[in-house]
Amino acid sequence: MAAEGAGTHGPMYQFEIKKIFDLQLGNYDVSFTNASLMMVIALAVISGFMVFAMRGRSLVPSRIQSVAEMLYEFIANMVRENLGKDGMTYFPWVFSIFIFILVLNLLGMIPGSFTVTSHIIVTFAIAAMVWLVATAIGFIKHGFGYLKLFVPEGVPLLLMPVIVPIELISYFIRPISHSVRLFANMMAGHTMLKVFAGFAVMLPVWGKIAPVGFMVAFTGLEFVVAILQAFIFTVLTCIYLNDAVNMHH
Repeated sequence: MAAEGAGTHGPMYQFEIKKIFDLQLGNYDVSFTNASLMMVIALAVISGFMVFAMRGRSLVPSRIQSVAEMLYEFIANMVRENLGKDGMTYFPWVFSIFIFILVLNLLGMIPGSFTVTSHIIVTFAIAAMVWLVATAIGFIKHGFGYLKLFVPEGVPLLLMPVIVPIELISYFIRPISHSVRLFANMMAGHTMLKVFAGFAVMLPVWGKIAPVGFMVAFTGLEFVVAILQAFIFTVLTCIYLNDAVNMHH
């Protein structure tokens, strides 16, 4: 209703995938879309930022170098705390996941842009990659001994027929829970902002104060959520890697 009164599209219109140009690969539609564009922009921003920030690498860092080093140390500490020193082997991969999601989330905060992480197919693809890589690492490092992850220590034998299926189900739904958390938070936040924006346009001047105030507050909150969700996604990635590397269960 709010959006209709504003003469604009509904709050869900912002999540629509739009083709920029058609591209067919056999029987598959692999067209370049607004989502593809935002991911390319994110890669360009990340690459440009890191190259520019570290081009000098002076002992007395500039502000931008300090930001890059802070991000590096933040994720490095997270990896060391969850995986130990040997886990730094996986640091480049974990850092890439964090910075990619963070930049996508923040780019989505720009008015008129597209929030890629508000689509479950994108977040599920990243979460599925994490799950597959972690599972592969587990079997490579431990062989079939990795299956002990589903047999908790100290559980009576009689309870195993119940516990093992529960452990298996919880393991296989990891990509779903991992992806839905990010997707749902980003989609809900942007939908709320769009609804309040519609009310702000639709209402008379005296009625705009409350929705505009809510928009300002929720915009600040959404920036916090954008950063927090990238952090949470990365923490869970480290936890899943820890299960694969150290077999903690």
